[in-house]
Amino acid sequence: MKARLAALAVADEPAAWQDAGFAMDDAGRCWLGDVSVALTPGTGKGVTAWSVEGIDDPLDGLPVLDLTPVEPVEAAVFHPNGTTAIDHVVVTTPDLDRTVAALEGTGLEARRTRDTGRMRQVFFRLGDPILEVVGPPEPSGDGPARFFGLALTVADLDATAAALGGRLGDVKDAVQPGRRIATLRKSAGCTTALAFMSPEPPR
Repeated sequence: MKARLAALAVADEPAAWQDAGFAMDDAGRCWLGDVSVALTPGTGKGVTAWSVEGIDDPLDGLPVLDLTPVEPVEAAVFHPNGTTAIDHVVVTTPDLDRTVAALEGTGLEARRTRDTGRMRQVFFRLGDPILEVVGPPEPSGDGPARFFGLALTVADLDATAAALGGRLGDVKDAVQPGRRIATLRKSAGCTTALAFMSPEPPR
């Protein structure tokens, strides 16, 4: 199944995202590439729900966003922090095999698995963004899968670091070869774990 991540709900104040360099449209949404982000303060912390074409029901504890579908914007949105798209959405689970089976049950195909010893990562495609599911090698409980955070691609990570100043952690090499990454500090006021990544290097 070719699935596309269409929207996310994030329990942050719009002002916190604006202070972190994100632009909002006239309806108060934030567009990250072709993904609409609805900021819904007071509904929890971080990413609280998603809308994925082809997934209509909650999946292994991951809620489905109950909003009227929104057509993707035709032109790229300029964000002062340089964000151009979502690189990947991170989901954590105490039972990786169970969560992966639930995703594959919708028709999604696991593209790659990475084993670090202490944890395993399984990767899926949701259109342009990647879904990264992280869990222990063996089940550690029967709790639900949960959204952990977002990694965002920026046009120029050094420019992003200069724009955000002390709100951004140190820039360091990413796991992905040829890329760098920096994480937004909690003091920036966002409950969502956000990381900014340099673009993929030319092949």
